[in-house]
Amino acid sequence: MKIKNYLKYILVSVILISLNISGKVYSQNVDELYEKIDLFSEVLEKIENEYVEEIDQSDVMDAAINGVLQSLDPYSGYMNPEIFKESQEETSGEFGGLGIEVSMEAGVVKVISPIDDTPAARAGVKAGDYIVQIDGEQVQGKTLMEAVNLMRGPVGSPIEITIRRKGLRKAKIIKIIREIIEVKSVVSKQVKNKVGYLRLRAFNENSSKQLKKEISEIEKNKKLIGYILDLRNNPGGLLSQAIKISDFFLHDGEIVSTKGRKSRENKKYFAKIGDKINGKPLIVLINNGSASAAEIVAGALQDQKRAILVGETTYGKGSVQSIIPLRNSGAIRLTVSKYYLPSGKSISEVGVVPDIKVEEEGEEFSINTDTDNQLNYAIKLFVG
Repeated sequence: MKIKNYLKYILVSVILISLNISGKVYSQNVDELYEKIDLFSEVLEKIENEYVEEIDQSDVMDAAINGVLQSLDPYSGYMNPEIFKESQEETSGEFGGLGIEVSMEAGVVKVISPIDDTPAARAGVKAGDYIVQIDGEQVQGKTLMEAVNLMRGPVGSPIEITIRRKGLRKAKIIKIIREIIEVKSVVSKQVKNKVGYLRLRAFNENSSKQLKKEISEIEKNKKLIGYILDLRNNPGGLLSQAIKISDFFLHDGEIVSTKGRKSRENKKYFAKIGDKINGKPLIVLINNGSASAAEIVAGALQDQKRAILVGETTYGKGSVQSIIPLRNSGAIRLTVSKYYLPSGKSISEVGVVPDIKVEEEGEEFSINTDTDNQLNYAIKLFVG
């Protein structure tokens, strides 16, 4: 069966089934849908007969599915079985690649955040960068998954990305060597033997356990006067982890709520009685690379007046994606709801605004107390 006929059959079947299930049949809408299907079929026929190279029908099907999902928003998309497997490895805390969280914007790849101590971070990739070329190949016109696949490769192999960055007049070429990315969620230390510093890099399956362990160690210090929770360049991750980690610092109250088209997506999450740092003062560091789950934590602690936020406005990703497995062992990533802070505000497109704005100084992100002006500012709020 030719691809155009096969797709037409599938599309018609899906539409008719959907209309029968809903019990709502509008003849005008059906006619319009048939016209669109005929147009789509015609386009596919032209591609099959006229395109300069022979096409892989399986790839075309994948691209069509992904195109539908990407038209909804930048965060929805199709994952073939290979990519779905890799995404599960990422969530479990270890995966291969460059070490960046990305989305698609204006037809190019936008860096949400580089992950600490990964090839991308060490090479100078920054939150907000736009990747316009990968190994000399234009990103424009590709899907997000296609671009991600171009960035994947054997461990130890080189890759060259061309980026556009706000404030730079010319494109910047960055050379990176691919590595296995081991996401160590938590880094901690004690500053001046008085302030507990907790750097949370991501929200994966192990994050809350690691953070709880580090807090328990720091709490042994009887001279401790407060904590700094560093969420800068944290691209987010699991909603369940954001809720658990917010609960570590709250005695009670709402953490976040989600609202979707389906009533089952409308939920509210509350903190349990108890605060693991025993009410000590808390400062949270944020920047434009703080996204998704990181914004939930920062926003909840700010709204509940539990912490002072220092740094720069966050990324503004206020939606929840559900990973829905498919029969081919792949999956779709679909936006099913948006989340709202305790104040009722959505952070979509606007982010979380810090209480004290401190812009990052210098070209590279750092957590060295000698060069990190944002961290230094937070420390001075505690010790002067």
